[in-house]
Amino acid sequence: MKYKLINTALVLLLGSCSFSQVYWAQESKLGTGDIEFSGKEDPNLKIRHPETLEDADPGVIASTIGALRIDFAPQLSFDIGDISKKDAKYLVNAQLYKGEMKPSGNFVQVSDYRGSTTGWKLQVRQENQFQKSDRPENQLNGAVLSFDKAWTNTSAENPSDAPLVSKEIVQMNNIGDTYTLADATVKHSAGAGTWNIVFGASKDNINDQDATLSPRLNKNGKVMTDPDFNNQEVYMNSAINLSIPGETKKVPGTYSTVLTWIIAELP
Repeated sequence: MKYKLINTALVLLLGSCSFSQVYWAQESKLGTGDIEFSGKEDPNLKIRHPETLEDADPGVIASTIGALRIDFAPQLSFDIGDISKKDAKYLVNAQLYKGEMKPSGNFVQVSDYRGSTTGWKLQVRQENQFQKSDRPENQLNGAVLSFDKAWTNTSAENPSDAPLVSKEIVQMNNIGDTYTLADATVKHSAGAGTWNIVFGASKDNINDQDATLSPRLNKNGKVMTDPDFNNQEVYMNSAINLSIPGETKKVPGTYSTVLTWIIAELP
């Protein structure tokens, strides 16, 4: 089995303001003497809006290379949250785009042009608990990241060859464990071409998906904007959330963790 990995940062701001960052792509192949032939023409598609499949610019891009690759893995940010002594859930910021495109659910784009039918798995692993960068001993003990409302989209010739995504909530309860988000090994020829694995959707989607996006409001009830995307309005996406127990000690500041996105090639 061979793996390609991307590390991205995931950020929660409690009573402060900061910016998220991405740890750039790393590629790791296990094994020696490998040779790879592509049996299907690779169109080298750009990043695509997961609902419309139009070319899109989601900002900073983390990716791997090769005939089987992750074209795009998301930055996940939970913006500014209030400190609470009660159990609380914080919703991720939805994906924004440069230009006039509307926001969408957060997504990963995977391409497979190997010409084989061995399949692949998209997996994710949280490397450490949320912690403050300046004081790593301050951790959000018991915080759990969850992914829900997963679906796929493609312009491939046979959409029935979609990778399998979970209809249940994927809760990342154990730090360091690897969780499968999409499985293209369960069906012959599944996952060939370019696929978007999406969590949540806008109300404007024409893909028969439940709407999970809503405007993120500030304390004055006004919609927040993002200067990195030409002051577009910021939306929350309830399909990805971070739950934190009320008993967990919290101090104002920026908490972050590292997510490792994995494309696992079989066998």
